[in-house]
Amino acid sequence: MAIRKPMVAGNWKMNGSKELVQQLSDAINNVKSDKIDVVIFPPYPLLPMLTAAGVTTGAQTVSENEAGAFTGEVDAQLIKDLGGEYTLVGHSERRNVYGESNDTVAAKFSRAQQVGLTPILCVGESEEQREQGQTELVVAAQIDAVINKLGLAALKDSVIAYEPVWAIGTGKTASPEQAQNVHKFIRDKIADKNSDLAQGLTILYGGSVNEKNSELLFAQPDIDGGLIGGASLKAGLFTAICESAKGTV
Repeated sequence: MAIRKPMVAGNWKMNGSKELVQQLSDAINNVKSDKIDVVIFPPYPLLPMLTAAGVTTGAQTVSENEAGAFTGEVDAQLIKDLGGEYTLVGHSERRNVYGESNDTVAAKFSRAQQVGLTPILCVGESEEQREQGQTELVVAAQIDAVINKLGLAALKDSVIAYEPVWAIGTGKTASPEQAQNVHKFIRDKIADKNSDLAQGLTILYGGSVNEKNSELLFAQPDIDGGLIGGASLKAGLFTAICESAKGTV
């Protein structure tokens, strides 16, 4: 069985400042170790500052297009040139607020890999979909969009983040058992086609993760770390979550 290295990813969303970079970069660097990967997804303008401070960074989204007449968009190649190593694709806010389809997300995933960024594919169901028993159907369709476009092997150089939409920024959190069940579904779905790839795939949980629930979440066998929102903006909370991830190794 492959040994998966835990990851804690902080998504700052449309928050942050030069001052916040200065406040948090030392704390982030101090909590890094060989045991875990720590990645920060700041607003675009702050990415070079964090990278220069020694923090591993990524973009919150990238365009599916190459450079050209796409006002307001940012090409994955520029993120790579500025030192970014990852990008989120398909975050629920991109899907729900900006109307990104599964096909658009798959195209962004493809563009990220073309330039050497590691995409973190975000998947998850709404509260209504969960209540209707559609969680696995929705998550499978979101993953299949990438597999159908790029082939199963594309998942080897990626990360998946399960983020139930009803738990993002709401204070509601999937129980460790609920989260584990979906993570196991994802891993089993991929293992049906390639067990080695599935065992090596990092799958994160996102959705109101905090310093109080992270230890129990990360202790689940198929949860390999977290995609952290609000708590990643506070040094004490974020480093406590990182320490929880270290404790699983």
